[in-house]
Amino acid sequence: MSYLQLLQLIAPETIVTVTMLVVLGADLTVLRGKSLAARFNGGALISILGCVSAALLAFTRLTNANLFKGLLVISPSSDFVKVAILALTVFTILISTSARFTDHVGEYLSLILLGTIGLMFLVSTEDLLMIFVSLEFASFSLYILTAFNKHNGKSAEAALKYFLFGGMSAAFMLFGFSLLYGIAGSTNLRDIAVAIAGKGFDPLLLIALVTTVIGFGFKIAAVPFHLWAPDAYEGAPTPSAAFIGSGSKVASFYVLAKIFTLGFVGAEGSAAYHNFLSGWTPVIAIVAALSMVLGNLTAIVQTSVKRLLAYSAIAHAGYMLLGVLTNTPSSASAMMFYVITYALTTIGAFGVVMVVEDATGGDAIVNFNGLSKRAPGLALCLMVFLLSLGGIPPLAGFIGKFFLFSAVVSAGANLGLLWLVILAIAMSAVSFYYYLRVLKAAYVEDAAADAPPIKVPLLTFLALALLALLVILLGCAPGLLTQFL
Repeated sequence: MSYLQLLQLIAPETIVTVTMLVVLGADLTVLRGKSLAARFNGGALISILGCVSAALLAFTRLTNANLFKGLLVISPSSDFVKVAILALTVFTILISTSARFTDHVGEYLSLILLGTIGLMFLVSTEDLLMIFVSLEFASFSLYILTAFNKHNGKSAEAALKYFLFGGMSAAFMLFGFSLLYGIAGSTNLRDIAVAIAGKGFDPLLLIALVTTVIGFGFKIAAVPFHLWAPDAYEGAPTPSAAFIGSGSKVASFYVLAKIFTLGFVGAEGSAAYHNFLSGWTPVIAIVAALSMVLGNLTAIVQTSVKRLLAYSAIAHAGYMLLGVLTNTPSSASAMMFYVITYALTTIGAFGVVMVVEDATGGDAIVNFNGLSKRAPGLALCLMVFLLSLGGIPPLAGFIGKFFLFSAVVSAGANLGLLWLVILAIAMSAVSFYYYLRVLKAAYVEDAAADAPPIKVPLLTFLALALLALLVILLGCAPGLLTQFL
Protein backbone atom coordinates (compact mmCIF):
# COMPACT_ATOMS: atom_id res chain seq x y z
CA MET A 1 0.00 0.00 0.00
CA SER A 2 1.30 3.46 -0.96
CA TYR A 3 1.38 6.44 1.36
CA LEU A 4 -1.22 8.14 -0.82
CA GLN A 5 -3.66 5.27 -0.31
CA LEU A 6 -2.99 5.36 3.42
CA LEU A 7 -3.64 9.11 3.55
CA GLN A 8 -6.93 8.55 1.73
CA LEU A 9 -8.03 6.08 4.40
CA ILE A 10 -7.11 8.47 7.21
CA ALA A 11 -8.40 11.52 5.33
CA PRO A 12 -10.67 12.74 8.19
CA GLU A 13 -7.74 12.72 10.62
CA THR A 14 -5.53 14.38 7.99
CA ILE A 15 -8.05 17.19 7.50
CA VAL A 16 -8.20 17.85 11.24
CA THR A 17 -4.38 17.82 11.40
CA VAL A 18 -4.11 20.39 8.61
CA THR A 19 -6.81 22.46 10.29
CA MET A 20 -4.84 22.44 13.52
CA LEU A 21 -1.73 23.74 11.74
CA VAL A 22 -3.75 26.43 9.92
CA VAL A 23 -5.37 27.60 13.17
CA LEU A 24 -2.02 27.85 14.90
CA GLY A 25 -0.43 29.66 11.95
CA ALA A 26 -3.34 32.07 11.52
CA ASP A 27 -3.30 33.04 15.18
CA LEU A 28 0.44 33.65 15.09
CA THR A 29 0.24 35.80 11.95
CA VAL A 30 -2.90 37.47 10.57
CA LEU A 31 -4.91 37.35 13.82
CA ARG A 32 -2.10 38.33 16.17
CA GLY A 33 -2.95 42.05 16.32
CA LYS A 34 -6.70 41.55 16.69
CA SER A 35 -8.75 41.64 19.88
CA LEU A 36 -9.12 38.48 21.95
CA ALA A 37 -12.73 38.05 20.84
CA ALA A 38 -11.79 38.41 17.17
CA ARG A 39 -8.97 35.88 17.56
CA PHE A 40 -11.29 33.36 19.22
CA ASN A 41 -13.98 33.86 16.58
CA GLY A 42 -11.49 33.59 13.70
CA GLY A 43 -9.77 30.52 15.12
CA ALA A 44 -13.12 28.92 15.94
CA LEU A 45 -14.37 29.49 12.39
CA ILE A 46 -11.32 27.77 10.87
CA SER A 47 -11.54 24.90 13.39
CA ILE A 48 -15.25 24.33 12.82
CA LEU A 49 -14.87 24.36 9.03
CA GLY A 50 -12.13 21.74 9.29
CA CYS A 51 -14.13 19.54 11.68
CA VAL A 52 -17.28 19.78 9.57
CA SER A 53 -15.31 18.86 6.43
CA ALA A 54 -13.78 15.84 8.16
CA ALA A 55 -17.18 14.79 9.54
CA LEU A 56 -18.83 15.02 6.12
CA LEU A 57 -16.10 12.89 4.59
CA ALA A 58 -16.34 10.26 7.33
CA PHE A 59 -20.14 10.23 7.17
CA THR A 60 -20.50 9.89 3.41
CA ARG A 61 -17.82 7.30 2.64
CA LEU A 62 -18.73 3.62 2.94
CA THR A 63 -15.31 2.08 3.43
CA ASN A 64 -14.23 -1.16 5.08
CA ALA A 65 -10.50 -1.70 5.52
CA ASN A 66 -8.29 -3.66 7.89
CA LEU A 67 -4.62 -2.74 7.53
CA PHE A 68 -1.47 -4.06 9.18
CA LYS A 69 -3.32 -6.80 11.12
CA GLY A 70 -5.81 -4.51 12.80
CA LEU A 71 -3.49 -1.56 13.43
CA LEU A 72 -5.86 0.59 11.37
CA VAL A 73 -9.49 -0.51 10.97
CA ILE A 74 -11.93 1.59 8.93
CA SER A 75 -15.63 0.70 9.09
CA PRO A 76 -18.97 2.53 8.93
CA SER A 77 -19.38 2.14 12.70
CA SER A 78 -15.97 3.64 13.52
CA ASP A 79 -16.59 6.43 11.00
CA PHE A 80 -19.89 7.27 12.67
CA VAL A 81 -18.22 7.44 16.08
CA LYS A 82 -15.67 9.82 14.52
CA VAL A 83 -18.55 11.99 13.30
CA ALA A 84 -19.92 12.07 16.86
CA ILE A 85 -16.51 13.04 18.27
CA LEU A 86 -16.11 15.81 15.67
CA ALA A 87 -19.60 17.13 16.45
CA LEU A 88 -18.73 17.29 20.15
CA THR A 89 -15.50 19.09 19.26
CA VAL A 90 -17.47 21.67 17.27
CA PHE A 91 -19.80 22.34 20.21
CA THR A 92 -16.84 22.58 22.58
CA ILE A 93 -15.21 25.17 20.31
CA LEU A 94 -18.48 27.12 20.03
CA ILE A 95 -18.87 27.49 23.78
CA SER A 96 -15.16 28.39 24.00
CA THR A 97 -15.58 31.51 21.85
CA SER A 98 -16.76 33.59 24.83
CA ALA A 99 -13.96 32.33 27.11
CA ARG A 100 -11.48 34.85 28.46
CA PHE A 101 -9.24 32.64 30.61
CA THR A 102 -6.32 32.73 28.14
CA ASP A 103 -4.85 34.85 25.37
CA HIS A 104 -3.11 31.83 23.80
CA VAL A 105 -6.00 31.23 21.44
CA GLY A 106 -4.17 29.32 18.71
CA GLU A 107 -2.50 26.97 21.16
CA TYR A 108 -5.77 26.31 23.00
CA LEU A 109 -7.77 25.49 19.87
CA SER A 110 -4.89 23.42 18.49
CA LEU A 111 -4.82 21.29 21.63
CA ILE A 112 -8.55 20.61 21.32
CA LEU A 113 -7.99 19.50 17.73
CA LEU A 114 -4.97 17.38 18.72
CA GLY A 115 -7.07 15.65 21.35
CA THR A 116 -9.73 15.03 18.71
CA ILE A 117 -7.16 13.45 16.38
CA GLY A 118 -6.04 11.09 19.14
CA LEU A 119 -9.64 10.07 19.87
CA MET A 120 -10.33 9.49 16.17
CA PHE A 121 -7.36 7.14 15.84
CA LEU A 122 -8.42 5.44 19.08
CA VAL A 123 -11.71 4.27 17.58
CA SER A 124 -10.00 3.12 14.35
CA THR A 125 -7.92 0.26 15.65
CA GLU A 126 -8.10 -3.30 16.97
CA ASP A 127 -4.48 -3.40 18.12
CA LEU A 128 -3.37 -2.96 21.73
CA LEU A 129 -0.28 -0.94 20.81
CA MET A 130 -2.26 1.54 18.71
CA ILE A 131 -4.95 1.77 21.41
CA PHE A 132 -2.32 2.70 23.99
CA VAL A 133 -0.53 5.24 21.79
CA SER A 134 -3.77 6.91 20.66
CA LEU A 135 -5.17 7.05 24.17
CA GLU A 136 -2.02 8.63 25.60
CA PHE A 137 -1.81 11.07 22.66
CA ALA A 138 -5.32 12.30 23.45
CA SER A 139 -4.66 12.27 27.19
CA PHE A 140 -1.60 14.53 26.97
CA SER A 141 -3.72 17.13 25.17
CA LEU A 142 -6.37 16.87 27.90
CA TYR A 143 -3.75 17.29 30.67
CA ILE A 144 -2.56 20.56 29.12
CA LEU A 145 -6.11 21.79 28.48
CA THR A 146 -6.88 21.21 32.16
CA ALA A 147 -3.97 23.46 33.17
CA PHE A 148 -4.67 26.15 30.59
CA ASN A 149 -6.06 28.77 32.98
CA LYS A 150 -2.78 30.15 34.34
CA HIS A 151 -4.64 32.70 36.47
CA ASN A 152 -6.30 30.00 38.57
CA GLY A 153 -4.29 27.91 41.01
CA LYS A 154 -6.97 25.23 41.00
CA SER A 155 -6.37 24.67 37.30
CA ALA A 156 -2.71 23.78 37.85
CA GLU A 157 -3.57 21.58 40.84
CA ALA A 158 -6.28 19.77 38.87
CA ALA A 159 -3.95 19.20 35.93
CA LEU A 160 -1.23 17.78 38.17
CA LYS A 161 -3.66 15.34 39.80
CA TYR A 162 -5.09 14.40 36.42
CA PHE A 163 -1.58 13.84 35.02
CA LEU A 164 -0.39 11.74 37.97
CA PHE A 165 -3.49 9.56 38.02
CA GLY A 166 -3.39 9.31 34.23
CA GLY A 167 0.25 8.23 34.29
CA MET A 168 -0.49 5.58 36.90
CA SER A 169 -3.46 4.28 34.90
CA ALA A 170 -1.28 4.13 31.78
CA ALA A 171 1.25 2.02 33.68
CA PHE A 172 -1.44 -0.44 34.79
CA MET A 173 -2.86 -0.61 31.28
CA LEU A 174 0.52 -1.16 29.66
CA PHE A 175 1.34 -3.90 32.15
CA GLY A 176 -1.93 -5.65 31.33
CA PHE A 177 -1.35 -5.27 27.60
CA SER A 178 2.15 -6.72 27.92
CA LEU A 179 0.74 -9.80 29.67
CA LEU A 180 -1.83 -10.22 26.91
CA TYR A 181 0.98 -10.03 24.36
CA GLY A 182 2.88 -12.65 26.32
CA ILE A 183 -0.14 -14.96 26.37
CA ALA A 184 -1.10 -14.55 22.70
CA GLY A 185 2.15 -13.56 21.00
CA SER A 186 0.21 -10.79 19.24
CA THR A 187 -1.24 -7.36 20.01
CA ASN A 188 -4.26 -7.88 17.73
CA LEU A 189 -7.51 -8.29 19.68
CA ARG A 190 -8.85 -11.09 17.49
CA ASP A 191 -5.58 -13.04 17.78
CA ILE A 192 -5.74 -12.64 21.56
CA ALA A 193 -9.28 -14.04 21.59
CA VAL A 194 -8.13 -17.09 19.63
CA ALA A 195 -5.16 -17.61 21.97
CA ILE A 196 -7.17 -17.57 25.20
CA ALA A 197 -10.08 -19.65 23.88
CA GLY A 198 -10.36 -22.97 25.69
CA LYS A 199 -7.40 -22.34 27.98
CA GLY A 200 -9.45 -21.68 31.09
CA PHE A 201 -8.89 -18.78 33.40
CA ASP A 202 -5.17 -18.88 34.20
CA PRO A 203 -3.51 -16.45 36.66
CA LEU A 204 -1.74 -14.40 33.96
CA LEU A 205 -5.04 -13.79 32.18
CA LEU A 206 -6.66 -12.79 35.47
CA ILE A 207 -3.92 -10.23 36.18
CA ALA A 208 -4.12 -8.90 32.61
CA LEU A 209 -7.88 -8.54 32.94
CA VAL A 210 -7.73 -6.71 36.27
CA THR A 211 -4.96 -4.31 35.21
CA THR A 212 -6.79 -3.52 31.95
CA VAL A 213 -9.95 -2.71 33.92
CA ILE A 214 -7.91 -0.53 36.27
CA GLY A 215 -6.32 1.36 33.36
CA PHE A 216 -9.61 2.08 31.63
CA GLY A 217 -11.36 2.67 34.96
CA PHE A 218 -9.18 5.76 35.39
CA LYS A 219 -9.92 6.96 31.86
CA ILE A 220 -13.71 6.73 32.26
CA ALA A 221 -13.68 7.89 35.93
CA ALA A 222 -15.31 4.75 37.34
CA VAL A 223 -15.16 3.92 41.06
CA PRO A 224 -12.70 3.29 42.69
CA PHE A 225 -10.50 4.93 40.03
CA HIS A 226 -12.39 8.23 39.97
CA LEU A 227 -10.40 10.38 42.40
CA TRP A 228 -9.02 12.74 39.74
CA ALA A 229 -12.38 13.62 38.19
CA PRO A 230 -13.98 16.06 40.71
CA ASP A 231 -10.83 18.20 40.96
CA ALA A 232 -10.23 18.12 37.19
CA TYR A 233 -13.82 19.11 36.38
CA GLU A 234 -13.79 21.90 38.96
CA GLY A 235 -10.31 23.30 38.31
CA ALA A 236 -10.12 23.01 34.53
CA PRO A 237 -11.39 25.83 32.29
CA THR A 238 -15.06 25.01 31.78
CA PRO A 239 -14.82 24.29 28.01
CA SER A 240 -11.90 21.93 28.72
CA ALA A 241 -13.96 20.14 31.37
CA ALA A 242 -16.80 19.84 28.85
CA PHE A 243 -14.46 18.20 26.32
CA ILE A 244 -13.04 15.82 28.94
CA GLY A 245 -16.55 14.77 29.92
CA SER A 246 -17.87 14.33 26.39
CA GLY A 247 -15.54 13.47 23.51
CA SER A 248 -13.13 11.38 25.55
CA LYS A 249 -16.07 9.48 27.09
CA VAL A 250 -17.46 8.51 23.68
CA ALA A 251 -14.13 7.20 22.38
CA SER A 252 -13.15 5.49 25.64
CA PHE A 253 -16.38 3.52 25.97
CA TYR A 254 -16.30 2.53 22.30
CA VAL A 255 -12.79 1.11 22.54
CA LEU A 256 -13.43 -0.41 25.99
CA ALA A 257 -16.38 -2.36 24.58
CA LYS A 258 -14.23 -3.40 21.61
CA ILE A 259 -11.44 -4.70 23.86
CA PHE A 260 -13.72 -6.88 25.96
CA THR A 261 -16.06 -8.08 23.22
CA LEU A 262 -13.27 -8.87 20.72
CA GLY A 263 -10.22 -9.60 22.83
CA PHE A 264 -11.71 -11.38 25.85
CA VAL A 265 -14.15 -13.68 24.06
CA GLY A 266 -14.46 -16.87 26.08
CA ALA A 267 -13.40 -15.23 29.36
CA GLU A 268 -16.70 -13.53 30.12
CA GLY A 269 -17.73 -15.43 33.23
CA SER A 270 -21.08 -14.44 34.71
CA ALA A 271 -22.42 -11.57 36.82
CA ALA A 272 -25.89 -13.09 37.21
CA TYR A 273 -27.43 -13.03 40.68
CA HIS A 274 -26.45 -16.18 42.65
CA ASN A 275 -24.46 -17.40 39.65
CA PHE A 276 -21.16 -15.46 39.69
CA LEU A 277 -18.44 -17.08 37.59
CA SER A 278 -14.85 -15.89 37.22
CA GLY A 279 -14.36 -13.63 34.23
CA TRP A 280 -14.46 -10.00 33.19
CA THR A 281 -18.24 -9.52 33.52
CA PRO A 282 -18.35 -9.79 37.35
CA VAL A 283 -15.46 -7.31 37.55
CA ILE A 284 -17.31 -4.83 35.31
CA ALA A 285 -20.53 -5.43 37.27
CA ILE A 286 -18.89 -4.57 40.59
CA VAL A 287 -17.24 -1.45 39.17
CA ALA A 288 -20.57 -0.37 37.62
CA ALA A 289 -22.48 -0.87 40.87
CA LEU A 290 -19.90 1.03 42.94
CA SER A 291 -19.87 3.88 40.41
CA MET A 292 -23.65 4.26 40.43
CA VAL A 293 -23.91 4.23 44.22
CA LEU A 294 -20.93 6.39 45.16
CA GLY A 295 -21.36 8.85 42.29
CA ASN A 296 -25.00 9.61 43.04
CA LEU A 297 -24.72 9.65 46.85
CA THR A 298 -21.64 11.91 46.84
CA ALA A 299 -23.22 14.33 44.35
CA ILE A 300 -25.98 15.05 46.87
CA VAL A 301 -23.66 16.96 49.21
CA GLN A 302 -21.87 19.06 46.58
CA THR A 303 -22.27 22.83 46.52
CA SER A 304 -20.20 23.41 43.36
CA VAL A 305 -22.16 22.63 40.21
CA LYS A 306 -19.01 21.54 38.38
CA ARG A 307 -18.16 19.04 41.13
CA LEU A 308 -21.79 17.94 41.10
CA LEU A 309 -21.50 17.26 37.35
CA ALA A 310 -18.24 15.38 38.00
CA TYR A 311 -19.88 12.98 40.45
CA SER A 312 -22.84 12.74 38.10
CA ALA A 313 -20.39 11.68 35.37
CA ILE A 314 -19.05 8.96 37.67
CA ALA A 315 -22.59 7.66 38.19
CA HIS A 316 -23.33 7.77 34.46
CA ALA A 317 -20.13 5.81 33.81
CA GLY A 318 -21.69 3.08 35.95
CA TYR A 319 -24.84 3.09 33.80
CA MET A 320 -22.78 2.98 30.60
CA LEU A 321 -20.77 0.00 31.81
CA LEU A 322 -23.98 -2.04 31.78
CA GLY A 323 -23.84 -1.89 27.99
CA VAL A 324 -20.31 -3.32 28.01
CA LEU A 325 -21.30 -5.96 30.55
CA THR A 326 -24.09 -7.62 28.56
CA ASN A 327 -22.08 -7.97 25.32
CA THR A 328 -24.95 -8.14 22.80
CA PRO A 329 -25.55 -6.10 19.61
CA SER A 330 -28.63 -4.43 21.13
CA SER A 331 -26.79 -3.49 24.34
CA ALA A 332 -23.81 -2.16 22.34
CA SER A 333 -26.03 0.12 20.23
CA ALA A 334 -27.98 1.17 23.35
CA MET A 335 -24.72 2.01 25.12
CA MET A 336 -23.47 4.14 22.23
CA PHE A 337 -26.83 5.96 22.03
CA TYR A 338 -26.57 6.65 25.76
CA VAL A 339 -22.94 7.77 25.60
CA ILE A 340 -23.49 10.13 22.64
CA THR A 341 -26.64 11.75 24.06
CA TYR A 342 -25.00 12.04 27.48
CA ALA A 343 -22.00 13.76 25.88
CA LEU A 344 -24.23 16.29 24.10
CA THR A 345 -26.08 16.99 27.35
CA THR A 346 -22.87 17.36 29.33
CA ILE A 347 -21.42 19.95 26.95
CA GLY A 348 -24.66 21.91 27.23
CA ALA A 349 -24.66 21.78 31.03
CA PHE A 350 -21.04 22.94 31.21
CA GLY A 351 -21.82 25.70 28.70
CA VAL A 352 -24.52 27.07 31.01
CA VAL A 353 -22.17 26.80 34.00
CA MET A 354 -19.51 28.76 32.08
CA VAL A 355 -21.88 31.65 31.36
CA VAL A 356 -23.08 31.79 34.98
CA GLU A 357 -19.52 31.53 36.27
CA ASP A 358 -18.36 34.40 34.06
CA ALA A 359 -21.31 36.56 35.15
CA THR A 360 -21.29 35.83 38.89
CA GLY A 361 -17.70 34.82 39.61
CA GLY A 362 -18.45 31.29 40.82
CA ASP A 363 -20.13 27.99 40.06
CA ALA A 364 -21.79 27.35 43.43
CA ILE A 365 -25.47 26.46 43.42
CA VAL A 366 -26.29 29.82 45.03
CA ASN A 367 -24.81 31.55 41.98
CA PHE A 368 -27.73 30.13 39.97
CA ASN A 369 -30.34 31.85 42.17
CA GLY A 370 -32.89 33.69 40.06
CA LEU A 371 -31.41 32.52 36.76
CA SER A 372 -34.90 32.17 35.22
CA LYS A 373 -35.40 35.94 35.62
CA ARG A 374 -31.86 37.05 34.82
CA ALA A 375 -31.50 34.86 31.68
CA PRO A 376 -34.74 32.99 30.86
CA GLY A 377 -33.37 31.27 27.74
CA LEU A 378 -30.28 30.07 29.58
CA ALA A 379 -32.41 28.73 32.45
CA LEU A 380 -34.62 26.87 29.99
CA CYS A 381 -31.59 25.21 28.40
CA LEU A 382 -30.30 24.28 31.87
CA MET A 383 -33.63 22.67 32.71
CA VAL A 384 -33.55 20.55 29.53
CA PHE A 385 -29.99 19.39 30.20
CA LEU A 386 -30.46 18.51 33.88
CA LEU A 387 -33.81 16.77 33.38
CA SER A 388 -32.27 14.74 30.57
CA LEU A 389 -29.37 13.72 32.83
CA GLY A 390 -31.94 12.69 35.42
CA GLY A 391 -33.84 10.60 32.88
CA ILE A 392 -37.13 12.50 32.54
CA PRO A 393 -39.24 11.69 29.44
CA PRO A 394 -39.43 12.62 26.62
CA LEU A 395 -35.81 13.75 26.69
CA ALA A 396 -32.84 11.81 25.27
CA GLY A 397 -31.57 10.80 28.71
CA PHE A 398 -34.78 8.88 29.43
CA ILE A 399 -34.76 7.08 26.08
CA GLY A 400 -31.08 6.20 26.53
CA LYS A 401 -31.70 4.64 29.93
CA PHE A 402 -34.80 2.86 28.66
CA PHE A 403 -32.90 1.32 25.73
CA LEU A 404 -29.93 0.38 27.89
CA PHE A 405 -31.84 -1.12 30.82
CA SER A 406 -34.13 -3.04 28.44
CA ALA A 407 -31.13 -4.51 26.63
CA VAL A 408 -29.52 -5.57 29.93
CA VAL A 409 -32.69 -7.27 31.18
CA SER A 410 -33.17 -9.05 27.85
CA ALA A 411 -29.56 -10.25 27.75
CA GLY A 412 -29.43 -11.67 31.27
CA ALA A 413 -30.30 -15.37 31.35
CA ASN A 414 -33.33 -15.89 33.62
CA LEU A 415 -33.23 -12.19 34.56
CA GLY A 416 -29.89 -12.77 36.30
CA LEU A 417 -28.78 -9.17 35.71
CA LEU A 418 -32.04 -7.70 37.00
CA TRP A 419 -30.30 -6.74 40.26
CA LEU A 420 -28.08 -4.30 38.40
CA VAL A 421 -31.03 -2.72 36.57
CA ILE A 422 -32.97 -2.31 39.83
CA LEU A 423 -29.93 -0.66 41.40
CA ALA A 424 -29.53 1.63 38.37
CA ILE A 425 -33.19 2.70 38.49
CA ALA A 426 -32.96 3.35 42.24
CA MET A 427 -29.83 5.45 41.80
CA SER A 428 -31.47 7.35 38.94
CA ALA A 429 -34.23 8.29 41.36
CA VAL A 430 -31.60 9.52 43.82
CA SER A 431 -30.07 11.69 41.10
CA PHE A 432 -33.32 13.67 40.75
CA TYR A 433 -32.63 15.25 44.12
CA TYR A 434 -29.37 16.96 43.28
CA TYR A 435 -30.43 17.96 39.76
CA LEU A 436 -33.59 19.52 41.17
CA ARG A 437 -31.51 21.42 43.74
CA VAL A 438 -29.89 23.34 40.89
CA LEU A 439 -33.23 23.89 39.14
CA LYS A 440 -34.76 25.07 42.41
CA ALA A 441 -32.05 27.72 42.67
CA ALA A 442 -32.68 28.77 39.07
CA TYR A 443 -36.50 28.86 39.17
CA VAL A 444 -37.58 29.22 42.82
CA GLU A 445 -34.87 31.13 44.69
CA ASP A 446 -34.52 34.87 44.20
CA ALA A 447 -31.32 36.54 43.11
CA ALA A 448 -29.88 39.53 44.94
CA ALA A 449 -31.95 42.69 44.53
CA ASP A 450 -29.17 44.46 42.65
CA ALA A 451 -28.27 41.47 40.42
CA PRO A 452 -28.27 42.61 36.78
CA PRO A 453 -29.54 40.48 33.86
CA ILE A 454 -27.01 37.98 32.53
CA LYS A 455 -25.89 38.67 28.96
CA VAL A 456 -25.29 35.45 27.06
CA PRO A 457 -22.84 35.69 24.11
CA LEU A 458 -24.65 35.02 20.85
CA LEU A 459 -22.52 32.10 19.61
CA THR A 460 -22.63 30.43 23.02
CA PHE A 461 -26.41 30.81 23.25
CA LEU A 462 -26.89 29.43 19.73
CA ALA A 463 -24.75 26.40 20.60
CA LEU A 464 -26.67 25.81 23.85
CA ALA A 465 -30.04 26.21 22.14
CA LEU A 466 -29.02 23.75 19.41
CA LEU A 467 -27.80 21.26 22.02
CA ALA A 468 -31.08 21.55 23.94
CA LEU A 469 -33.02 21.05 20.71
CA LEU A 470 -30.97 17.93 19.91
CA VAL A 471 -31.62 16.52 23.38
CA ILE A 472 -35.36 16.98 22.90
CA LEU A 473 -35.33 15.76 19.31
CA LEU A 474 -33.35 12.58 20.06
CA GLY A 475 -35.71 11.87 22.93
CA CYS A 476 -38.81 12.21 20.75
CA ALA A 477 -37.30 10.60 17.63
CA PRO A 478 -34.40 8.35 18.75
CA GLY A 479 -34.42 6.62 15.37
CA LEU A 480 -32.54 9.60 13.95
CA LEU A 481 -29.50 8.28 15.82
CA THR A 482 -30.17 4.58 16.32
CA GLN A 483 -30.38 3.92 12.57
CA PHE A 484 -26.62 4.52 12.40
CA LEU A 485 -25.86 2.30 15.41
